[in-house]
Amino acid sequence: MLERLELEGVGPGPRLSFTFKPRLNLLTGDNGLGKTFVLDLAWWALTEHGFSNEVPALPRPDWKGRPRVKATVSGRHGSEELSCSVPRVKPEEVSLVPSNSGLTIYARVDGGFSVWDEVRNDWQRERPSLPSYEFSQDELWNGLSQDGRTLCNGLIRDWVSWQIRGSEPFQRLKRVLDVLSPGVGEPLSPGEPTRTSIEDVRDIPTLQMPYGLVPLTHASAAVRRIVGLAYLLVWAWEEHVRAARLLRTPTADHVVLLIDEVEAHLHPRWQRLILPSLLDVVRALQENVPVQVIAVTHSPLVLASIEPRFDESQDALFMFDLVGNEVKVTQADWRPRGDANAWLTSEVFDLKEPRSVEAEQAITQAKAALKNPSLPVEEVRRIHNELHRLLKDTDPFWPRWLARAEAAGIDP
Repeated sequence: MLERLELEGVGPGPRLSFTFKPRLNLLTGDNGLGKTFVLDLAWWALTEHGFSNEVPALPRPDWKGRPRVKATVSGRHGSEELSCSVPRVKPEEVSLVPSNSGLTIYARVDGGFSVWDEVRNDWQRERPSLPSYEFSQDELWNGLSQDGRTLCNGLIRDWVSWQIRGSEPFQRLKRVLDVLSPGVGEPLSPGEPTRTSIEDVRDIPTLQMPYGLVPLTHASAAVRRIVGLAYLLVWAWEEHVRAARLLRTPTADHVVLLIDEVEAHLHPRWQRLILPSLLDVVRALQENVPVQVIAVTHSPLVLASIEPRFDESQDALFMFDLVGNEVKVTQADWRPRGDANAWLTSEVFDLKEPRSVEAEQAITQAKAALKNPSLPVEEVRRIHNELHRLLKDTDPFWPRWLARAEAAGIDP
């Protein structure tokens, strides 16, 4: 697992450091402040598997010292330190190749995935042409090959093959899909494979929806992303166990899941479930295998959904903020807000009002009017009319305003 990541002279801030917790780590903040960049560096730190790949970072032009990335990775062998200058000039500038990476999966926001397996990729250590498994969205569904070798059959072929044989991987896949489903009434339940075209002889997996069978190739973007994640988790674990058995080595004692924009494409109802589901999903693969999640989110619903489970001894929330011309990252003191609106107006998202921009401006003017009893009646009336146009009759701001309107002789 990734315990610590330190950046000096690289990235959006001169010095950034993260002390990650063993279970859930959430990165949030405005766009363009470096959250995906940190995920990329976390992937590099966990999977530094040879000397052919460069650190995914560039030195800051204003940095006077030696730009460096440092990381602490832990596992069954204890804690190990990794340190590398940027840019790296010589192979020996990496002080240690970590051996504690376990099974690491990176779900990218473009639908692609990366997989690092301490058993399979360590075995490939002298074959740098395959430092890790890198899937585009198309390769995830249709198969991954390299130099004439089939590395992965892909979701479509594996799903149908597992289903026809009634194999244990298919039972795992069903359990994972059930955990990741959007709700009790909408299970991600596999149906019978079907053909979708006379020009494609493959049988295509389907999902049994309330309105009928839907081929996965015709499913929505949200379903495709979650189904792809479910398949990749099952495939990576299944192949890891098989490789460990063949090489007579222990299986991974933990799984690390990096996921960018965990709420991407998801309906709010599904956003409320996705993080708790991810914390449970590894149990559907193998009991007693800890999972560390490092995820980027912009969703107040995602943060509200984790309140009942958040444990500061196991979980952390990191906020990215632009202060002047530099990005600062702080680990937030966890405080439940109760609902998504309260999260929106907290320091995490920093909105003044959980409303439209026009409504926010009108309420800002109204709050100023509440403090100014000498404001001309015409101005009070204008503000009142604007509030009436923009706010519902049940809006909680009305009780604060109506007394001011009545004092100005305005009929509410």
